[in-house]
Amino acid sequence: MGRIDCKTLKREVIATMCLIFIGHRSHKDMPLIVAANRDEFFARETRQAHCWDDGVIAGRDGRAGGTWLGIGSNSRFAAITNRRGSAPKDGIRSRGELTANFLRGSATPADYAASIAENGQDYAGFNLLIGDADSLYYLNNEVLAAPRELAPGYYGLSNGVLDEPWPKVSKGKQRFQILASESPVLTTDTLIDLMDDREKAEDHELPSTGLTLALERRLSSAFIQNEKDPNEEILGLHDYGTLCSTALIRDQKGNVRFHERNYDALGRPTQSHFFHLGTG
Repeated sequence: MGRIDCKTLKREVIATMCLIFIGHRSHKDMPLIVAANRDEFFARETRQAHCWDDGVIAGRDGRAGGTWLGIGSNSRFAAITNRRGSAPKDGIRSRGELTANFLRGSATPADYAASIAENGQDYAGFNLLIGDADSLYYLNNEVLAAPRELAPGYYGLSNGVLDEPWPKVSKGKQRFQILASESPVLTTDTLIDLMDDREKAEDHELPSTGLTLALERRLSSAFIQNEKDPNEEILGLHDYGTLCSTALIRDQKGNVRFHERNYDALGRPTQSHFFHLGTG
């Protein structure tokens, strides 16, 4: 897949993160498979998935201009999650620029990851995934001393570290791997549906990340349902939940299917955006 031409791109809109699962070079026909949820405050200005002027396909944060997940020219892929419990910092840069700059740039994943590792202190805690047709790298600016090139396999990432065994990560990763490896025909629709899991974990399974038990419960499902709890309004988590789900499949020829489904504050699907890149 070469440079994305937004003028000729097939795009369909049908009226109708954070959690990420990735299959990296583990399927003989699909070297990249991604399913993700973006969780955010519904009041935060957000542009839904679209083709940017510089050829990136992604949603866009209306406040800082970056993105949480997207694809760029030449099979470039990037995604980021915040680190739960990360200490606040003054004068920090937007983490969304880390993904956006990689997608718009030309540096190799290895070189880009190395450059970010040198300046990771400029950002609040993050987990960054960047890759192209040949490699995939993981970087965490609070835990890892250096970027890690990922071996072929299936991975799960939320707001801890990569593959941290939070219930929604472990459960979702297992379901994702079974779906990706055993489905006769894998579609972005089935991946999106996988992310619509609203079942909360049992209390004894919950991680201890410094939140109240009530909040740990609510954030334990793959799909976070907005709940009108007056206690959460005091804590600043009122009107918060899953804004969108994204699925991405890249085949051996470089053809990419990108699908984003958006939700309202009641957890109801509102629109779906489909992008098809390549010759297939």
